Amino acid sequence: MTHIVESRPLIVSATKEEAAYLPEDVPVLVTGIGTLAAAIKLTALLAEARAEGRTPSRIINIGTAGGLKDGVSGVFEIATVFKHDLDRDVFEDATGRGWGEPYELKKVGPLPAAGLATGDSFIRDSETRARLGHYAELVDMEGVAFVEVARFFDIPITLLKQVSDSADENAATTWFDVVDHSAKEIAAVVGDYL
Repeated sequence: MTHIVESRPLIVSATKEEAAYLPEDVPVLVTGIGTLAAAIKLTALLAEARAEGRTPSRIINIGTAGGLKDGVSGVFEIATVFKHDLDRDVFEDATGRGWGEPYELKKVGPLPAAGLATGDSFIRDSETRARLGHYAELVDMEGVAFVEVARFFDIPITLLKQVSDSADENAATTWFDVVDHSAKEIAAVVGDYL
């Protein structure tokens, strides 16, 4: 069980593989893959901690992401994030108000900034990659959920994403081959955010 330490950051990851090389003295929550698992696990932990009078100083989501543009590589701090598989137009037409607008995140560290599209599908085809690439540089499956939970609890959040694959037809095979390297790259930079 993850134990939140008052006034210390909480690192959140979808998978244990992505979190394999993180510092041992920082609390780490592994939620599972997808927006629902991310939201449920993080909400449950923060609600329990709040009831006990503990709040992390910041949530730091680390993980891998698919690159939506050619030549995108390395680790990025996310500047904007949105849910790409929400049919915003239908809701806007029905209600007359905006839905699913991108969240702007305050940049707090030295890494280059990128935009992130989040959805519950592992993107592995060139057509979807090209469509999403008009709006963001990276794609993942949890980021926007972590941001929504952090905002609900009024806790600052930073998303750090390492480009593990190119979100095309080879993405699934590539991810499993490179996740260990990805975890090492993330661990090498996370100290700048603690």
